[in-house]
Amino acid sequence: MLYCGVCHSDIHIGKGELGDVQFPFVGGHELLGKVVEVGEGVTKFKVGDICAVGCFVESCMTCEMCKVGDEQYCHNGMTGTYNSDKKYGLALGNKEVKTRGGYSGSHTVHENYIIKIPDGMDLEKTAPILCAGITMYDPLRHWGYTETKGKTVGIVGVGGLGTMGIKLAAAMGHRVIAISTSAKKEAIAKEKGATDFCVTSDPESLAKYAGQCDLILNTVSANHDANLYMGLTAKNGVLVQLGLVTQPHTVSQLPLMFGRKSLAGSLIGGIAPTQECIDFCFKHKVYPDCETITADKLNWAWEQLEKGGNSAGIRYVIDIKASLAGDFVPK
Repeated sequence: MLYCGVCHSDIHIGKGELGDVQFPFVGGHELLGKVVEVGEGVTKFKVGDICAVGCFVESCMTCEMCKVGDEQYCHNGMTGTYNSDKKYGLALGNKEVKTRGGYSGSHTVHENYIIKIPDGMDLEKTAPILCAGITMYDPLRHWGYTETKGKTVGIVGVGGLGTMGIKLAAAMGHRVIAISTSAKKEAIAKEKGATDFCVTSDPESLAKYAGQCDLILNTVSANHDANLYMGLTAKNGVLVQLGLVTQPHTVSQLPLMFGRKSLAGSLIGGIAPTQECIDFCFKHKVYPDCETITADKLNWAWEQLEKGGNSAGIRYVIDIKASLAGDFVPK
């Protein structure tokens, strides 16, 4: 292991907010490392390759979704990179122990679930692409925005996910409207590539951008009114829910009917789309805004994410090699 990103979902799962958690808990599903050993049957990777692992390490490989490269929607259930039951004999280790993630010195993964990292990529900033990057890239890909230009894409939330979405959509050649509750992040949003900024607490701003977005990617993870963003969606437009919200939404049906609009959801991406996302980011020099830390600052990083102290949308990345050097004491 070289680097591992710190994701907000690590906190949700580690604190048992999304179900039972097995201790000792080892989080991290944004893994970046160097191949030091391969099994006898491995053909896709060799010793010395820089590679990465995202949010899952197993799927059935036989269902319809796995066959088309959408392993994240495996009909029989994918196996998460950490705190998940091993189902298919591909995730190595004691079967009685749930999977454990990238907050570690090494990792062993089946070659089918590993991503190749191009030579010359900025490794300190690559790990979060395995979650934050593909979460924003896959809906753009699924709805055809990687194959066309000049559409209008709305990005709700200018945080770690939102800023990555702004960068990706702009690099694809689309007009990007950043959408936030206040004007505080307008400068940041436009610095990342947004051409417009909509303040949802301002009726005039809402009216100005009403019906303009062909696609909206909603990263908000707190309870909110989805109807607010549906009003910004164009006819035939799609509002895609990406933020983790556990409370049900109440959605007015009439705007959907009279505008033939759609409300959808999306979850990370399959292995092939994730490789496509990595290659796109390398080609266009699209990276998350990252801060590299050592493992002794992990609790601090969790606190920043949990308490909203990370207003600039920074993705924290653990430098594994630096963390293992010397005699640091975790706090």
